[in-house]
Amino acid sequence: MRALGRRDVLARLGLGLAACVVLCLVIRAWSPPFPYRKDFTPQRDIVARVAFRVPDPNAWEQAKERAMLETPGIYEQNPQALIQLRAELQNSLLELVAAETFEQVDRDLWAAFNPPQATDAPPPDPKKEAEAFLAFRQEVAGERNLARIEKAVASALVYHERHGLLTKPHEGGNQKEIEVYQTDQPTALERIPLPDVLIGDGAGIRRHLASQLGSDALAGRLFNWLQPRLVSTSTLVFDKARTNEAQAAAAANVPEVFVPFAVGQTLAKADAPLGPEQLRLLRREYDIVEGQRPLGQKTLRAAGMMVVLLVLFGFCVLYFRRRERELAGRWRRLGLMAALAVLTVAVSRWAAHTDWPAEIVPLLLFGQILAIAYHQELALLLSGAVSAVLALGLGLGLGEIIVLLGVTATAVLQLEHVRSRSKLIYVGVYSGLVAMALTVAVALVVGQPFSWVVLEAAVRNGGFTLAAGFLMTGLLPLVERMFGVLTDISLLELGDVAHPLLQELVRRAPSTYNHSITVGSIAEAAANAIGARGLLVRVGAYFHDIGKMLKPGYFIENQGDQANRHEALVPAMSTLVIIAHIKDGANLARQHHLPEPIVDFISQHHGTTLVGYFFERAKQSRTDPTTTVDESTYRYPGPRPQTKEAAVMMLADAVESASRTLVDPTPARIDSLVREIAERRLDDGQFDESGLTLRELRTIEDSMVKSVTAIYHGRVKYPDQRTA
Repeated sequence: MRALGRRDVLARLGLGLAACVVLCLVIRAWSPPFPYRKDFTPQRDIVARVAFRVPDPNAWEQAKERAMLETPGIYEQNPQALIQLRAELQNSLLELVAAETFEQVDRDLWAAFNPPQATDAPPPDPKKEAEAFLAFRQEVAGERNLARIEKAVASALVYHERHGLLTKPHEGGNQKEIEVYQTDQPTALERIPLPDVLIGDGAGIRRHLASQLGSDALAGRLFNWLQPRLVSTSTLVFDKARTNEAQAAAAANVPEVFVPFAVGQTLAKADAPLGPEQLRLLRREYDIVEGQRPLGQKTLRAAGMMVVLLVLFGFCVLYFRRRERELAGRWRRLGLMAALAVLTVAVSRWAAHTDWPAEIVPLLLFGQILAIAYHQELALLLSGAVSAVLALGLGLGLGEIIVLLGVTATAVLQLEHVRSRSKLIYVGVYSGLVAMALTVAVALVVGQPFSWVVLEAAVRNGGFTLAAGFLMTGLLPLVERMFGVLTDISLLELGDVAHPLLQELVRRAPSTYNHSITVGSIAEAAANAIGARGLLVRVGAYFHDIGKMLKPGYFIENQGDQANRHEALVPAMSTLVIIAHIKDGANLARQHHLPEPIVDFISQHHGTTLVGYFFERAKQSRTDPTTTVDESTYRYPGPRPQTKEAAVMMLADAVESASRTLVDPTPARIDSLVREIAERRLDDGQFDESGLTLRELRTIEDSMVKSVTAIYHGRVKYPDQRTA
């Protein structure tokens, strides 16, 4: 309880609480999830809980089409063609009147006033033709008769001059009536019955002429001239653009068509897979029910969901407190994990509502990222927590949860070491096979019929799992950078002796390079012996002394036959030069963008140990024996090893250096040397912050004794060869 009063603890709890609140928003905690999916086979009929109605798109489209067909076509009326036709008739009559005898008449002109003759009919009698012409001429001659005829023709055509004349209507649309506007009045539309503007056989015009003229013969000859010209004359022009606009407006005004459903009416039948139509009905009914739920119920459900999330958060807190205390104190890591968990839930919720539900992919990526960045136990715990949140947010059944957890656990448990990129592909393959098997098995357990639908779901889950492996391969560099971790893949690339820093170390300080390679071999075996990351220790050992390349002559292994430069320096100055290789090495590592875990090896491999040789020289060179030498001046700045791997390398570095001073490196002397060095480091408190246990320290000592003994193995002494 005292910890709750600390500001940093409260801040971390606040971070977890904020993550729970965001998760509540992401999964819509106030609303139960929609529980049905495509191709799910219900074991009993699903009936409506409330009365509702759903749109009928097909019926609505049909109603729109009917409205468009019933919309009258729009025409533009221009009577000039009929006015010109009347004037042309008057001219023709004047030409006929001008001929006093039949012989003077233009035969083609006179033929236009006669009914058309059949092709096989005998030619007309000239005498009768002359008599008919003279009779016709007598009826039309004179201004009075011409005026009377003009008035009769105008009266017969007045309706068409005002409302239009149409030879044939446009195809489709309303065939009962049209809308007409005058050319000079485009906004004034008049609705007119379509038959009234169609010329047809013109019988109505002929009757009107006969009634106006009082002579059926005269009306007939005038109609003979008019009829073929009227048939080919149209004063109405179809306005397609305005007609389309009118049809679109009519369709837009059609109200939506709905199909009603009563309470208790069957929405989906038992033992039949849910298709798009059933899902549409169920979704509509779900939305209606949710819309009718009172605010109080929604609030209570959200509060209950928040309690569940807080309990899950509490489990995680207990785990971090007991097993991950160091990680629990790192703000950036905690925030990154919380953000990744929220992102996983959000993406999984979106992926679950697509045509191909793929919520397993984000969860797999989440588990694999944590397994690579930290370790499998943490990945399994947090993947389980995220799976529980997904189950609540998506309304997943027990079978679906088993598939998610089973496949994720299969992938996580294969990621203890990732030494090649193909490993992630193999993880995807094996996990995909498990996904397929679990999908089929769970479907049979929950009562789903064994069918192509189940097999398709199994193949889909297997494919998504394999795809997650490929995605993880591409995301691996990003994961390493975000979480500041090193996979075995990166370590193998980093440990290449062609690395520029190592090549520079070979050139400037070859003995230091050989020392580093040997330390790496000794430390890797010891780290593997206690279950630590041996490859990480080996690569760290390669770079741990790169700071020496800046002043290689001041380190004994690089002096060779040269004089010891420290003879000309006071002990304090020599100590500063020796200690400086830690800071110089860290700076070089950061300049060459080495990962922080490697930089940590450089900074921690001496911890806060004492530079004993120069400390003893300082004590011996005192002019006043009563004065004391400040021991802190002769200690490395640290920090002490923070991990088991760093502690292993510290011990391997000291053992390798000390073993070079053995005159006769027998196994017993090597064993004594290793135990003594380990005891001094332990008594000096150098392992206090590394998490190393005494049992593990003993195992490390045994491994180093074997490694160093192997390096200085005994050799057969051959007698001197006699010269020939």
